[in-house]
Amino acid sequence: MKRIGVFTSGGDAPGMNACIRAVVRGAVYHGVEVYGIRRGYNGMITGDVYKMESHSVSNIVQRGGTILKSARSMEFLTKEGRQKAYDKLMELGIEGLVAIGGNGTFTGAQLFCSEFGIPAVGAPGTIDNDLYGTDYTIGFDTAVNTALDAIDRIRDTASSHDRIFFIEVMGRDSGYIAVQSGIAGGAELVMVPEVLTPISEVVETLRQGWSRSKSSSIIIVAEGDEAGGAVEVAARIKEEVDEDADIRVTTLGHTQRGGPPSAYDRILASRLGLGAVEGLIAGQRNVMAGIINNELVYTPFEDCIRLPKPINEDLMRMVKILSV
Repeated sequence: MKRIGVFTSGGDAPGMNACIRAVVRGAVYHGVEVYGIRRGYNGMITGDVYKMESHSVSNIVQRGGTILKSARSMEFLTKEGRQKAYDKLMELGIEGLVAIGGNGTFTGAQLFCSEFGIPAVGAPGTIDNDLYGTDYTIGFDTAVNTALDAIDRIRDTASSHDRIFFIEVMGRDSGYIAVQSGIAGGAELVMVPEVLTPISEVVETLRQGWSRSKSSSIIIVAEGDEAGGAVEVAARIKEEVDEDADIRVTTLGHTQRGGPPSAYDRILASRLGLGAVEGLIAGQRNVMAGIINNELVYTPFEDCIRLPKPINEDLMRMVKILSV
C-alpha cells in the first residue's frame, strides 16, 4: 500500500487532530503517501482532497475540533454517491482509508468496503465512549473533565442558595459521561439511558437527603434518559415535591465537545492513529483500532456497530453508595 486517505466524520471530538497527526506522521515514517479528505464522506464524493506532509500537521496536537472538518453526507447513503466517492479515490490512487469517527462512520466504511473493496481501518472518535472494542474513545476523557468543571461551579451556587440542580450532559444512547462526571462531581443521583430510574426514586433520593439536613443536591441527567432530558425530569420532580423547592436546570450541550484535548486524549488518539495506519499497512480491513487493558487491539466494524457497551454496574452502585 503506497497511498492512503484519512478523514473525520460524525460529531467532532477533542483529540481528533492528535489522531490525524499520528496518521499522517505514521504514514510518512513508513513511506506511505497520505491524503486528507475534508468534510468526511461528502469530501470523498466532491474530491475535496489534498496531499498531507509531516508539516501539514504541525501544532495541531493541542487543538480541539478537526482540521479536516466533518459533515453529514446524504448522498453517500445512495449507491450512486458511493460510486462517485470510489471514482474520486481511484483517480487519486488512494488504496486504503483511515476513518476517524463513531458508529455511523464505521457503518459507512464497512458498506463502502463491501461494495468496492477499499480497505478501511477506524479510530474511535466520539465523546460518548459507546463503541464496543475499546475501553475509551477519543474525546471522552476531555468531555468528562469539561462537564466536571461545570458541575463543580454549579455546586458552588447550589450550595449557596440551597438549590436542586438538574444538569444535562451529552449521551443520547450512552450514559458514560453522566456516570463518570457524576461520580467525580459528587452527584446525588445519575440518570442514564441504560438503567431505568423511576421518578419516584429521584424523589426518594431527594427526601432522604433532606432528612439528613442536606440543603442542596446535584442530579446528572444524560440527554437520552428514558424520562426525558433535564428540563422534563425537573418539571416532573417539581410536581412531586414541595412546590417551594428551588429547582434549576443547566444543559451543558456542545461545550462538552470543544476545547483542547486532555493529556490522556492526546496520547490515546496518537496510539490509535498510529495503530490504524500500521494496521492498514499490515493488511487489516474493516476493523477498528482500540485499546483494551492498555493493549492495541483490532475489532471488526460489524462487532463495533452491533454489540452493546454496557455501563459498569459497579459505577452505578458507587453513585448510590457515595451519595449517602
